[in-house]
Amino acid sequence: MQRNEIEQILKDYHWMINSIKIMRESLKYAGEGITAQYGLEAAMPKAQGATSDPVYKEVVRRSKRVKKIQEFEAKILEFQGLFHKVHDERECEVLYWLLEGRSYRWIAAHMGLSHSHIRRIKESIVDQLSPDVPNVPDVTKLKKEKCAC
Repeated sequence: MQRNEIEQILKDYHWMINSIKIMRESLKYAGEGITAQYGLEAAMPKAQGATSDPVYKEVVRRSKRVKKIQEFEAKILEFQGLFHKVHDERECEVLYWLLEGRSYRWIAAHMGLSHSHIRRIKESIVDQLSPDVPNVPDVTKLKKEKCAC
């Protein structure tokens, strides 16, 4: 996970958790108004090129929501796997409140610090959660070539 991805997930964590809860809750109930039409509406011609089956459309819609839930969960689980890298008490507190969706100013008022100091602590947290070494090729796998010297 790259630094910019970590910053984005840190910013979006709170609403992703809430979205997962809401989407799971909405998938518990069967769709309403998805029964076939009767009477004159059933006899009317249907548009070509798409299915007019409302149950099929509901299944497709729900499967898209399930995929979105799985996408959010994968991001969150990968991000949560990095929490062990933060050790400082102050950084842990700032991380907790950022994950709760609080603003820098709210956290600063809560902790008795300036909002710019909270921003610096957040940068330190992101640095700790970021990979230590960027994608560097393994030197041992490179071919050994003779020096021209």
